[in-house]
Amino acid sequence: MRQLTKMAGALGVALLMSTGAFAQVPPDPANPNEAIPDAMVQASYGEPINTENAKKVAAAAIAESKKRNWNGLCVAVVGPSGDLVYFEKQDNCQHASISISQHKARTAARYRRPTLVFERLAGKGAFFAYLPTLDDVIMSRGGNPILVGGKIVGAIGVSGGTGSQDDVVSQAGVAALK
Repeated sequence: MRQLTKMAGALGVALLMSTGAFAQVPPDPANPNEAIPDAMVQASYGEPINTENAKKVAAAAIAESKKRNWNGLCVAVVGPSGDLVYFEKQDNCQHASISISQHKARTAARYRRPTLVFERLAGKGAFFAYLPTLDDVIMSRGGNPILVGGKIVGAIGVSGGTGSQDDVVSQAGVAALK
C-alpha cells in the first residue's frame, strides 16, 4: 500500500509540473501572421466565366506566347470553383504541364489570389511554413484570377515555360476580358 501511495504521489507531482507544456504560447511580434487586420479586402465571386469568354482568355494567352516565340505551353481556364471550363495546349507542351496548368488555375480561383503570392510567401521563411498544408495549393507562378466588374469569374493557369514565362502569358489572358 505504501508503494502504491508513493507512486500515486510521484505521478501527481509529474502531472502538476508538466502542465506548463500545455500553456498558451505568447504571440511572436516578429511573425507577420500575428497582425489582425481591421477588414477583409477580397474580391467576391461573380457569375462563372462562360466557354466563349474562356476561349478569348486562352486565345490571348496563346497569342502572347506566339508573339514571344514560346512554344510548349498549356493554358487552363476554370470557373470560380476551380472546375475546368476550357483547356488548350501547344504542340510542344510537356505532359506534366497539362495538370500543372489546371492546378495553377484552380488555386488562383479558389484562393482568390495569384499563385505568385504563395510562391513569394513560401520564400519568406519559417513563418509561412504552413502553406504546404493548405488544401490543393500550388506555389508556382502562372495562375491568376480573372476579374470582371471587380468580381472573380474564374482563373487562368499556364504551365510549360519558366515561372516568369507562365505568369506573363497568364496575365495576357487575364487582360483579354478587361
